[in-house]
Amino acid sequence: MAKRRAVDSDSEEVDDGGSSTAKRARVDQDAPEVKAEPRTQRTQPNKTKGKRRQDPADDGIMDIDLGDDENDVVEFGDQHADDDEEAQARFEQENEEIIREAIRAKSKLQGGVAKFGIIEAIEMHQFMCHKYLTFKMGPQINFIIGHNGSGKSAVLSAITVALGGKATSTGRGSGLKSFIREGQAASEVSIQLKNQGDEAYKHDIYGDSIIITRRFTKEGSSSYKIKSRDGKVISTKREELSAICDHMNIQVDNPMNVLTQDAARQFLSASHPSDKYKFFLRGTQLSQLSEEYETCLENISQTTKVLMRKKEAIPDLQERYKEASARFEEASKAREQRNKVDELKKELAWAHVSTKEEELREKVAEQAKVAKHLGKVQQALNTAQEKFDAMTEEVTAYEEEFSAIGNTEHLIARKKELTEKSNKIKDRLQRLKSDEIESKDNIKIAETAIGRIKKQIEDEKVKAAAHSEAKQQELHDKLEKAQNDVKEAERQFKQVEDAGRQKREEAASARTGADQAEHELHDIQNRISECDSEKSRCLQKQQNALSVYGQNMDQLLDRINRTQWRGQKPVGPLGKYIKAKSTDTPVVLRHVLGSHMNSFACTNYDDRNLLKRMLVESQNSGISVLVAAVDLFDYSRGEPPENCLTVLRAIEVSDPWVLRLLINQAKIESTMIAQTRADADAMALSVQGGGVCFAEKDQYRVVRYPDGGGMSSPLQLIPRGDPRNMYFTNEDTSSQLRNLEERLAQLTAQYHDVNQRVSNLKQTWNQAQGAAAASEKETRSLYRKVSELKHYRDTLQTEANDNILMETAGLTEALADHEGERSMLMGQLEGFAEVRVKLGEENRPYVEELSKIRTQLSEFAAKVAAARTKVEDAVELRMKAQNEKKYYAEKLAKEQDKLTDIDGVVATLTTEFEDWTAKAEQYCERFENPRSAVEVQRQLDSVRKALEAREKRHGATVEEMTIEVNRAQEALQTAQRDLKNMIALNRALKQSLRIRLEKWYDFRRHIAFRCKVVFQYHLSNRGYFGKVVFNHQDGTLQLKVQTDDLNNTQGGSRDKDPRSLSGGEKSFATICLLLAMWESIGSPIRCLDEFDVFMDAVNRRISMKMMIDTANSSDGKQYILITPQNMQSIHVGTTVRVHRMSDPERGQGTLANGVTVV
Repeated sequence: MAKRRAVDSDSEEVDDGGSSTAKRARVDQDAPEVKAEPRTQRTQPNKTKGKRRQDPADDGIMDIDLGDDENDVVEFGDQHADDDEEAQARFEQENEEIIREAIRAKSKLQGGVAKFGIIEAIEMHQFMCHKYLTFKMGPQINFIIGHNGSGKSAVLSAITVALGGKATSTGRGSGLKSFIREGQAASEVSIQLKNQGDEAYKHDIYGDSIIITRRFTKEGSSSYKIKSRDGKVISTKREELSAICDHMNIQVDNPMNVLTQDAARQFLSASHPSDKYKFFLRGTQLSQLSEEYETCLENISQTTKVLMRKKEAIPDLQERYKEASARFEEASKAREQRNKVDELKKELAWAHVSTKEEELREKVAEQAKVAKHLGKVQQALNTAQEKFDAMTEEVTAYEEEFSAIGNTEHLIARKKELTEKSNKIKDRLQRLKSDEIESKDNIKIAETAIGRIKKQIEDEKVKAAAHSEAKQQELHDKLEKAQNDVKEAERQFKQVEDAGRQKREEAASARTGADQAEHELHDIQNRISECDSEKSRCLQKQQNALSVYGQNMDQLLDRINRTQWRGQKPVGPLGKYIKAKSTDTPVVLRHVLGSHMNSFACTNYDDRNLLKRMLVESQNSGISVLVAAVDLFDYSRGEPPENCLTVLRAIEVSDPWVLRLLINQAKIESTMIAQTRADADAMALSVQGGGVCFAEKDQYRVVRYPDGGGMSSPLQLIPRGDPRNMYFTNEDTSSQLRNLEERLAQLTAQYHDVNQRVSNLKQTWNQAQGAAAASEKETRSLYRKVSELKHYRDTLQTEANDNILMETAGLTEALADHEGERSMLMGQLEGFAEVRVKLGEENRPYVEELSKIRTQLSEFAAKVAAARTKVEDAVELRMKAQNEKKYYAEKLAKEQDKLTDIDGVVATLTTEFEDWTAKAEQYCERFENPRSAVEVQRQLDSVRKALEAREKRHGATVEEMTIEVNRAQEALQTAQRDLKNMIALNRALKQSLRIRLEKWYDFRRHIAFRCKVVFQYHLSNRGYFGKVVFNHQDGTLQLKVQTDDLNNTQGGSRDKDPRSLSGGEKSFATICLLLAMWESIGSPIRCLDEFDVFMDAVNRRISMKMMIDTANSSDGKQYILITPQNMQSIHVGTTVRVHRMSDPERGQGTLANGVTVV
């Protein structure tokens, strides 16, 4: 039975004019009643049972009665053993001495202290008249004393409020707001309950004490805080407080547990016998049991009415079943056909199973065929993968071979140098050839003149005799002078010609110097342009870090992010994920990774084509796109020992896929880095199987092969304007800009210096060229003068020959001069030949070396072409292998999808086959070798048509009639079974209630008798005699007391009514009754307010002693007693704690809050 409060606070007031009739709870008059009998008159259940028949309609359910007796009643009457005076007297005689002996034994014992459920402390804040008040309660007896107005009664009100009691039960207010101290907005009450021992409430959570705090405000809100011993809040719910009170048996609203001041006055002075009886029932919780039993009786009565209605419906269900059975018998002739239909259905079910089995067998065979073909495709894919891997290795090897070829920059530079030197010699030879031609022309002129003079000499010899001697002398003088003039002119010509040759050489030297200076100036201009370009890229990098990888990179990446790709979103540029760990190896990193820094990567060729279009549209057509699957393979096996620095160990890569791409494309895990060429060669040799190593300082690439061979080649210089120079600088942009500006300033200064030198050299060349031209002009003028003088000399010689035929001396001399000139020119030609030979010898090494260099360049070009052809052929083969791999991969995926689809079909068919087989087995036993489903269905349709024709004549099918009969039978059996079970349950409830009523009467009889005996025992402490008279029929409780005065004056002839007693005697008698009632309750806390208000000093002293003795002998009980009197005449023991309230301060709005504990 669920626990509940004995009496609600709203029903505490007792009506003095209440009816004295006995409580009785009856069921409805139309229903059979169950009457509670004494133990000696228990009703036996009806053992008659109807005979079960085979037909459910004749099950005998109508023979079942709802009750044992139509007049059976269960009531709270007093026609029981309690009204049998003889039985009551016999009961009291048997138990009185036992009870008295127990009381006497108990008075000699010292009661133990309760381990849980008693109050350890109470604290009040702004509660009633107290601003702050706290108590430390004793475990057994607590007296709270103080003058009127000191706030003693507030303690009991605080206990009631803190433990969840209603405000009206305190008698001090209609609501919680009335307990708040005047002028305050809120009040708080805390109470500490003991929680120890084996039966403590949740000791592992709360500990040895439970602190309950209740706070309420003027606005009407109220809240709880239930804390552990250390102050931790465990719960704030009222349900937890109710559980604590129920566990500790604390009944805060029970008037016998907390008897307030007003209730105490009313109970002690003017309580009516019926009020005392009700007080007795409420305090002992017998009234609560009474109310609950009445509720049970009402429910039993309602159940009996329902069962009557259900019993009335049974005949209708029986009639419906009989009608359905009759209709079913009428259609019995169709059962044979129905059985035939059933047999055909069974065969059809297994025919469908057989068809499904055949379909499953075909699909399983197809599944095996596809699986076998899938294995072949997988093998082909593996072969294609192996072929692709082999071709990849071959391409890598050829690329390494191509990279190892080196370059021809040094040969080209040497060729240029030799060509310039050879061209200079050729220029000198060309000029020498011009001089030779000129000398040969002069020789021809001289030889012509010699021939002519010889002829004139011969002619003159003939004419010599005809001329006079005088004429010959004059001509001889003129001829001599002319010959002297010719010699002087020839001397001047030779001098001027030598000076002109020297000036031409000076002009040529000046020209060469000017050309070299102009070449240097052009180189500085190119370097300035490269520096400007690098500065522009640096500025772009400062504004956008991605600008070093290409044009419009931000827009390109944004477009990539917004595009829906078939595969994984492309990554790039790859340089965005790469960072050098230091600045010690930038040259090697640029050579190895420079061509990959601006590359992108995707996972399929469709995405590659789309990305290529994006690159072209963003003006980045030269950027490459890699296609590779996302394969995060383990590359540790390809790395050299830890002491070898590799490209991978020199960089940080933030994306694992980018790292694998670089490993596949550039072999960064095995490519090593050293500082010098010797260190690179030693490092490559130290690795087992050889390797590739770059020298950072010497800028060489060293390769060592597994057979011990190797090669090395210089690194090709990266042009200054190449964007790769911006990679791996690891400098901030501002530092780069400063360095570039400083270098630009240096180059500008060099440019100005060289430009000035070029101007000076050009001016020198112009002056030398002018001087050479002037000298050439003077030479030509002198040459003409010599020719004119010679012609004049020759004329004079001719005239002399004409005048003096015999005189040939002049012509002979002229002949000698021309022969001398010819000899001079011939000597000059020989000098030219020597110079030409000398220049040829000088030019021969240059020509031979140039020939060798041309041969080397031709061989290098052929070697490069061959290596490139190998790489291109290998790449083409790898592309074919890749396409073949892609083809087989796609085919494998299609075959796998096909196999997956077939697997799904097989799984579905298997499930359907198993499901159909299970359903067929549930439907009937296995039908061996069924016919085809079509054939069985055809025969089934024929039989069904015949059956339907018969069923039309009856108006329903056999199935429908069968279902109708089964439903009617099931409805009838269910109703009969439920009615029978409910009747049995109702009987059991009645019997249980009889037993509980008898127990209730036993409780009341024992408690009432014990109360009588204990009352008499307590009266004897004063020398009085009395008794408690219970009238359970009228519901009254009366006290009969015989005092000493009455014995002396009246001789004890009659008892004295309590109303005729004095105030002290009446209070004492009532205290004795209250103590007797307290013996009947189990709550660990008993509170009483102003119990001695009407007592004199003697009765108060005896009452207090009696209460203290009772409390001392009580086991596990705590008493809290309030009195306005002092405790001077009372002996206070160790179990008694006295709390003295301070006197109220007059003239102030509140009372004092002090408490003195004695």
